[in-house]
Amino acid sequence: QRQLVESGGGLVQAGGSLRLSCVASVRAFSTYDMGWFRQAPGKEREFVAAIRWSGDSTYYANSVKGRFTISRDNAKNTVFLQMNSLKPEDTALYYCAADRSTFNNLTRQDVYDYWGQGTQVTVSS
Repeated sequence: QRQLVESGGGLVQAGGSLRLSCVASVRAFSTYDMGWFRQAPGKEREFVAAIRWSGDSTYYANSVKGRFTISRDNAKNTVFLQMNSLKPEDTALYYCAADRSTFNNLTRQDVYDYWGQGTQVTVSS
């Protein structure tokens, strides 16, 4: 069973918006910190955004700050990534990740315990 399932990717024109969702099948989802990462063709996977278990703290890569918003609904075991003002350079496979520990640096990939299989986002110019 996959613990994390992403959805919401697709093809959009530059300047458009998409909302990604990640549904988690883990016990006590509300205690997990969650993150979004992305990997473009020929590039390393990189941090995009993260949110603490409580939703009180969020973190963003400089490249998406002001355009993307991460949020969560603990009652639905879901984390979201609202992406506005999309650019062609946002084209990538977007991954959801879950960290069951607290106080980790959520920009680091090695702190996460579970990963989804990704959803493709393609932004045309």
